[in-house]
Amino acid sequence: MRNIDKVADGFGVLENGEQLQTAVMVLDSGEESGPLGNEHPDSEQVLYVVDGLVEGEIDGKHFSMTTGDSVIVPPGAAHRFVNRSMDRAVTFNVYAPKAY
Repeated sequence: MRNIDKVADGFGVLENGEQLQTAVMVLDSGEESGPLGNEHPDSEQVLYVVDGLVEGEIDGKHFSMTTGDSVIVPPGAAHRFVNRSMDRAVTFNVYAPKAY
């Protein structure tokens, strides 16, 4: 077990199960999850916004997310998430099967 508060910034895997894993991503103002691309070609991702505002892009579709919103990223989908607000954003993520 790993505490979400121990990930001060960036990205960290919290736990690994047999078929899935959990992770947290912390984005400061202006930060993004990475370049638009496909970081996990074989895994489905659920991204849940724990706190803050996040702009998402999945396969060319743009959308805004706020605290309490979630989205599913299909395997192989080009995607990224950006914090365009002035405050920190925190997401909780589930990958199945494990991606990292």
